[in-house]
Parts: sequence; structure tokens; C-alpha cells
Amino acid sequence: MSSDREALKARFLQENGFGSARRQPLTGDASTRAYERLHLGNGGTLILMDQPPKLETAPCPPGATREERLALGFNAAYRLAAGRVDAFVACARYLTSLGLSAPGIVAFDAPAGLAVIEDLGDGLYATEIAAGADEGELYDAAVDALTVLHAAKPPGRLISEGIDWPLLSYDDLALTQAADLFTDWLPRLRTQLEFDDDALAEWNMVWEPIRRRGESGADVFCHRDYHAENLLWLPDRAGPARVGLIDFQDAVRAHRAWDFSMLLHDARRDVSPEIEKRALERYLAAHPNLDRARFLADYHALGALNVARIIGIFSRLVIRDGKPRYEAMLPRLWRYLHACLADPGLKDLKRWLDRHVPLEARQ
Repeated sequence: MSSDREALKARFLQENGFGSARRQPLTGDASTRAYERLHLGNGGTLILMDQPPKLETAPCPPGATREERLALGFNAAYRLAAGRVDAFVACARYLTSLGLSAPGIVAFDAPAGLAVIEDLGDGLYATEIAAGADEGELYDAAVDALTVLHAAKPPGRLISEGIDWPLLSYDDLALTQAADLFTDWLPRLRTQLEFDDDALAEWNMVWEPIRRRGESGADVFCHRDYHAENLLWLPDRAGPARVGLIDFQDAVRAHRAWDFSMLLHDARRDVSPEIEKRALERYLAAHPNLDRARFLADYHALGALNVARIIGIFSRLVIRDGKPRYEAMLPRLWRYLHACLADPGLKDLKRWLDRHVPLEARQ
């Protein structure tokens, strides 16, 4: 960390009354963010969130054309929000307005990329389940939180305390960029693979109707990274508020199946077919007017796109970023993808993979 960045953080903490807090760095993730736990004199704790703006390309401006987005870079074309602190603050306040458990915002400086937020603890779903918590109960609560989230029509803009943040749609361009991570990066990890122009054209054609379904169904607030290492178990709270939500700064408007794929196609832990079925049935029971067959078909199709996207991202993390631990997660992702491909509606995608990605490369 540069001395200038450290001085900025120290000044931000001092100006907001936390200059004397003991700072404890926390384990990072695959992003450009960093977190510290602040130990206060009264025995309480808070979290310092550090997202240096210069480490990310520009977010997508509302109304930008396809060409403008591509010119601005990967975040504008695909990620849209670029992990910004102002996005985190706006989304957190929206989520808490629905009665859900996002961290409270104590102080923030959006241009500096710094915020002090409520500490929701260390009870990550993945940790709690590994320690013996009732997996079914935790996933039931996660589904109930999505039910609350999906019951509210998301605004086009999230406005709060001087922040005016656009909630953009996960549209065709973003979904194209997502799927193409697979063909861009998997051959660099599995060097026996080579996708020629015809294969790439067919890849795009296979996804086109799926992307169209994703874009046309983009009508709910989508956390976008809704999985067991971004959900915290808060048993002292009630109902869906028992689910602590973090890492939602990339939120968009998206199809309701997207967060279900993130939850049930979890790259970092095995989600059993039994838990998957239980979660989907619970959601469908809460939405009796939802077209069951269509929802499940969309879940498999967009789930396949999501899993292919993550395979591409993890290949990139291994090859470009020198993080070999992500390769160990790939077999799990292939199992999820194969489960999605059992849906007859994905026969064209299955045929493409069978032709171009032999089984020995799917590991």
C-alpha cells in the first residue's frame, strides 16, 4: 500500500472520530477492495472499507451507447458499477429500507473510496454451515430475503444523502461480455483448446436467445454476488433480516434467476441437489403466480451462462493474476454446468461444448 493511501485513510478516520481505533486487516477476496476491522475504545467494532477508485476503470454512464461503453473499458461494458463506494452506500440504504440486513453506513468519502460501516460479524454462511449450523434453515432464510427483495420494484436511481446512483440493467452487452469470459480465458488455462472464428460465432449465436431472456426479464434488484461467503448468519434478528448482506456494490437490475444461480451454483462450496431443489421450491411456493416451467428454464439457462462466466473469471485469476487456488474450484463449476445442461432447452449449448471442449478439459 502506498504511503499516500495510508495517509488518506488515517486522515479519513481521524476526521470521523476513529483516529484512535486499533486497525486489524481482514482477509481479502478476488477484488481490488480491502477491509479492516476497527476496534473502538468502548469495546465495539466497525469495518473500514477501502476501494481505491484508481484501481478500477470507469463505471457505465447511464445512457451510454454500446460503442461508448466498449471504449470506456471492461467495467462500463460488463460490470457496470465498478465496485464504487457510492454504489455500496446507495445500495446498502436501499436494502435496509426494505427491512433487510445490510451494514449501516457510519461515514463515507465516495471520491476517496473510503467508508466506515457496521460490523455484521464473522458468521459467514460458509463458516457457520461448516461448523454445524442447519444448512436448510440458512438457505431457507436466504430464499426469504430474495423474496423480500423481489417484491419491491427497483428504482432506476438510488438517491440518498447526496448520492444519486443509477441502478443499471444487466443487458445484452453485459451478458455477452459475461459469456465471452469463458472463450477468452479458458483456452489460456487449458491450452489444448482452440476456438476458431466459426466456433466463436456459433458460441454467440447459442447464447443470443438466452441473453434476450435475461435482458427482458431484468426487473428485480440483483445483489449479483449472492453466495455463502457474502451472506452472514444473524440469528438474533428475525425472519429475512437474519441474512446479513455484504459485497453488493455491483448490484444491477437483472432477471430474478441470476441471484439464485449465484446462491445455488456456489463456486466456493458444494450445494447439494437437495438444497437446490428445496430453495427453488420454497421460492416458487412464495410466488404462486410465477410461471414455474419458465422460471426453472430461465434458471438453468442463465445459470449456465453464469457458471460459464465464473469458469472464465477463475481461469483469468489463475493465468493473469497468479492465483492458482481458483483452479481447484473449477471441477465444482463444471458439475453445476453439467446439471444445467440436463435441461432439454440447452441442447444447442451442450452440443457446442461436446464439440469444442472435451471432457478431459472440463476439470
